[in-house]
Amino acid sequence: MTIDTPESLREHLQWAIQVELSTIPAYLYAMYSIDDDAAVPYRLIRSVVVEEMLHTALAANVLTAVGGEPRFYDEDVVPSYPMALPHHRPEIVVNLERASPEVIERVFVTIERPRAVGGLPEDDDYETIEQFYMAVEDAIERLDTKAGLFEADRTDCQMTKSDYYAPVEYDFEESGGLHPVVDRETATRAVETIVHQGEGYRDAEYADPDHHEQTHYYKFKQIADGMHPLGETRPVPTNPRFAEYPEHLRPAADLFNACYSYLYVLLDGLYSPVDPETKDDLVLELYGVMMAAMRPLARWLTRQPLDDGGAEHAAPTFEFYRFDGDPTEELHRLADKVTDRNPELAHVRGALVQLRGVSR
Repeated sequence: MTIDTPESLREHLQWAIQVELSTIPAYLYAMYSIDDDAAVPYRLIRSVVVEEMLHTALAANVLTAVGGEPRFYDEDVVPSYPMALPHHRPEIVVNLERASPEVIERVFVTIERPRAVGGLPEDDDYETIEQFYMAVEDAIERLDTKAGLFEADRTDCQMTKSDYYAPVEYDFEESGGLHPVVDRETATRAVETIVHQGEGYRDAEYADPDHHEQTHYYKFKQIADGMHPLGETRPVPTNPRFAEYPEHLRPAADLFNACYSYLYVLLDGLYSPVDPETKDDLVLELYGVMMAAMRPLARWLTRQPLDDGGAEHAAPTFEFYRFDGDPTEELHRLADKVTDRNPELAHVRGALVQLRGVSR
């Protein structure tokens, strides 16, 4: 499929969003399985996840700028595991798996692999993510020259404030951040940030000009090659399902899935035309749910044995949660149910009752 119309470009940019989204739960799942959250591998994976979230936002900014409407809270968009990395050939099967050098080499390194010397742009059945974004970048230039893609200012439907994104350890501001997309130059800058931080152009090891930040590919290679040992990992299952958990663990797993799905609701709100103050509130809720609810729930679950022998532990299942009513009310109800059974998770409920909510 050639990207030869604005409609096709918008379709491919939605694919880009879904490619970025498909990696995040897999990386988080492996990270949560690492016992020591102060270990270098845990922190390296976290640095990759944070930038994948940035890449999602940048791709959505570009899509909005060229007249598209990013889709997030949609069962066809939210990833489900196991899954194939969208539109990649040869197929890369992505699972929720316990961290190991083998998993990181087989899956994560392969996803972030730079293109070979001479690798050309590929708009579908791409060999590397870099080649896919090369095709997108080429299409933006061609189509803007031909028809003008950026005539309407749609920054009110974007995430534009640079302080909505803050790099964490092992990431550096100089490798690129969040910015509005208003023309070909800013769209190209967004695409180049995604590629520089992820695969690096060709075999570039660093994502920033001063060589402080390694690309995702090289961060994962360090772990896969044993430069930074993983240490103890928690015995979590591959591709767990909420419905298969013991009854006493389901409330926490259900709440995690609801929090996870609420992030997609918030993203739909962020890419709608809302006033700046509302957008600020949505961003605060996004980060609050991730840090004050999802992270402690995930770490708690990975300590819970699935049976009396303790050979396998629970873990977040990253499944789509369908809200039947107001999402915040459902989150409060689910949090009450968890706290009734597990008082040690009362702080999660405390964070969730602060949510103001967002209309759907």
